[in-house]
Parts: sequence; C-alpha cells; structure tokens
Amino acid sequence: MTSHVTIHPKILYYGTPVVLLCTENQDGTTNISPISSSWALGNYVILGLGLGSQGLENLRERPECVLNLPNASLWQQVEALAPLTGRNPMPAYKKELGFRYEPDKFTAAKLTQVPSETVRPGRIGECPLQLEAIVRSIRIPEYAQMFAIVETEVTRVHADKQIVRGEHHINPAAWNPLLYNFRHYYGLGSELGKTYRSET
Repeated sequence: MTSHVTIHPKILYYGTPVVLLCTENQDGTTNISPISSSWALGNYVILGLGLGSQGLENLRERPECVLNLPNASLWQQVEALAPLTGRNPMPAYKKELGFRYEPDKFTAAKLTQVPSETVRPGRIGECPLQLEAIVRSIRIPEYAQMFAIVETEVTRVHADKQIVRGEHHINPAAWNPLLYNFRHYYGLGSELGKTYRSET
C-alpha cells in the first residue's frame, strides 16, 4: 500500500548544502555566487551554475574558485546575497526576478574576505569549511541549455578548528551545514547513525 501521489514541482532542490562560490572578477575583486547544486566525488566537486551568471563567466576566464560552505547560523547572510548579481549589465531575466547589481557582496552580506593560498579568489572567513579549487571542465549539456556543469578539483581544504577531530577528519557532531530544502533553509537534526565506513 502506498500513500504517494504524482506531482510536478516547480523546483527540485530536495535538500542540498548551500555553497558560496567565490570567483575572480576581471578587475581582480572577488564575486560571491550562492549555489545549491553541488556534489563531491573524492577530491572533485561538481557544480551546477546557471548560464548568464557572473560566477560562470568568471570561471570561463579565470578557472579558479573557492567553495565556501556556511553553517546553519549564516542563513541570513546567504539570503542577503540571494537577490544580488555581480553581472553588469544585468541579464533581462534577472531584472524580471527582482535582482539588483552589487559589486561588493562581502559588504552587502556582512562577510569577511580572507586570502586564499592556492587560488586567486578570496575565501569567506565566516564559513567553517572552505575548499580552494581549480576548474577542470565546463560543459553545457545539449539536453538542457540553461545551465553549465562545472567540474572542479580541490587543491586545499580549510576547516574551523571547532569542527575538526584529530588531524584529518571533520567532526559530524560539530558540523551543521546550511541546507537548501525546496527554497527553505535548514540545518541538521540529531544523529541517527553512521555508515560502516566511518572512521570517527
């Protein structure tokens, strides 16, 4: 017996971590793009970026970035970034959606820029996890030409001491990533268990 019904949701953001993607603008400043489409495989992180975004244009020209992962307490700063674009002139579709141009997103969202070590874009000091990365590939799928799939390779990981266990592990009890769940922000609940491969 099932209680399922067939629906047609407008979006499929079914609960993924928020990433604040830092890329380098043409003038050397750092742009921040909040994204919710990413997944990791080993030292590689795959990103989904909408066409027409400043972040994507920056990665095409300067293929380095920082993937900053905010914790749940930063949701208001993330939301402050949501209606902003670093693209000037702004694409028409962003105007229709109520975006506004903002060249200094760090100030607008009350975030602190700190220098990176292996890439040119800055990191976001408030984010407990920061992954410096280089772009390995950008492709636009033929079946959906409104976004790009960006493959990155992580070159350095910075983690707040409060979420680190030992020398090489993130403490999952201390790490509370901000999740984007059908356009709502959530953190994590209590631990339910762990996989047999866990080392902590």
